Amino acid sequence: MVLADGSVVRVDAESDPDLFWAVRGAGANMGVVTSFDFEVDEVGEVGWAQLVIEASDPAAFLEGWGAAVQAAPRDVTSFLIMSGARPGQPPAAIVMTMVDSADPDTVIERLQPFAQLGPLLQQSVQLTSYAQVMANNEHGPQRGAGEPVTRSALVDRITPELAAAMARVLASGATHFFSLRALGGAVADVPDDATAFAHRSAAFSIATFGSNEGRLAAAWADIAAHSRGLYLSFETSLRPERIEEAYPPATLERLRAIKSRVDPQSLFRDNFAIAAEVAVTG
Repeated sequence: MVLADGSVVRVDAESDPDLFWAVRGAGANMGVVTSFDFEVDEVGEVGWAQLVIEASDPAAFLEGWGAAVQAAPRDVTSFLIMSGARPGQPPAAIVMTMVDSADPDTVIERLQPFAQLGPLLQQSVQLTSYAQVMANNEHGPQRGAGEPVTRSALVDRITPELAAAMARVLASGATHFFSLRALGGAVADVPDDATAFAHRSAAFSIATFGSNEGRLAAAWADIAAHSRGLYLSFETSLRPERIEEAYPPATLERLRAIKSRVDPQSLFRDNFAIAAEVAVTG
């Protein structure tokens, strides 16, 4: 890792454990990581489902999907994308669900609660490798245009009130689409204070994309009232309060102390800058 003063350091649990803690959740504030050592787990074949489901009542659908996720065994994870209704077409949700099993009967059994959320418009279920699922995102060089705006939130449950708020945002036209990711599992096995990413016990991550900051911010206020933090990688609003939403007070205090040591002049400040502690003199 290259620090603000140009020095190159090795950072791990034995060598500078404080900086190692900070990098996992606030690394862009601390330096430039030039190489990683990873421990990997071997994963066999998995069940991979892509379901397009009619969601004529978006709020009821979102609440039902959230309940299905939280009732599912640990070997299941799910991801949902939903946009507003298109002319002449019913509202629909794309539900992508992975089952950590190579047994077809187990895969089908685990998928039933999701398939029963509404009429199936399209479906694809297959046994494949985890690597092949991730390879679906390899589309070559990216040539995106424009600068979309996003907002994000972490929540513990898709309550009726939160589902209704998300449905209102969809109907407002302020967002192109929502994405909801199930958390829990191995993410929640790690204690909240073990890394700078401190909201590990949240059950869901919500992100929404739009094109007008003002419209999206106004529509998002309903959802923000139900959140317990946010994940900065899905956020474009650089308002200072986002830092306090992303990091609990104790986490932010520790981050500022580490920032003061490794980057006191705030060389790394482009995205969601964490200010160094200010020394008080008498």
